[in-house]
Amino acid sequence: MQKKINVVEMQVRAYECDFQGIVNNAVYMNYLEHARMSCGKAMGIDVVALAQEGIIWVVNEARLQYKSSLRPGDGFEIITSTSVQGVMRGIFHQEIKKKGSGELILQAEIITACIINGRPGPLPQAIREKMAAS
Repeated sequence: MQKKINVVEMQVRAYECDFQGIVNNAVYMNYLEHARMSCGKAMGIDVVALAQEGIIWVVNEARLQYKSSLRPGDGFEIITSTSVQGVMRGIFHQEIKKKGSGELILQAEIITACIINGRPGPLPQAIREKMAAS
């Protein structure tokens, strides 16, 4: 089950574009990361505090499907929902849509895991509950 958690609005900056005049494919990962951090904050998850406890929340796998391109000045939003898979994986389901038209630009599934004191470990119960809440 997925829960709509967060919507982040952004605008393309010219320096994020390549010689073709479109957002470089690698820049989308930065956009998605920004939205995941915002989502975590909205859920009350403090990744800095987790790191201080020896829990590092990492991206384990990223699946991106590019549907269209953004250009300089385009406004867009990143919609994020979450789910969990067992005790080891937290999943962020993300879409980037162009403001105004709602055109789908990108769909992503970002699978996260925890490294606890240097070893793979389960997501803390509090994170699992927040990500699975319906």
